[in-house]
Amino acid sequence: MTTEPATTPTPDSPHLPTQPDLPSSLNSSQILRGQKTVEIAHGGQRYTLRVTKDNKLILTK
Repeated sequence: MTTEPATTPTPDSPHLPTQPDLPSSLNSSQILRGQKTVEIAHGGQRYTLRVTKDNKLILTK
C-alpha cells in the first residue's frame, strides 16, 4: 500500500487567502527635498506638487 506524501500549502495555493500588494510609501520630504514645490512628469503631462501655508499638499496640472 502506498500513500501520498503530505503537502504543505504554498502561497500560490487556491486554498489560502492572499494579501493584495501593499502600495509603495514615500515621505513627502523625499519628494520635495526641502522645496515648497516640485514638478512631476506623468503621461506626457507636467504636474506641480506644492505645500500650502497650512502644510497641506496640492497637486495641480
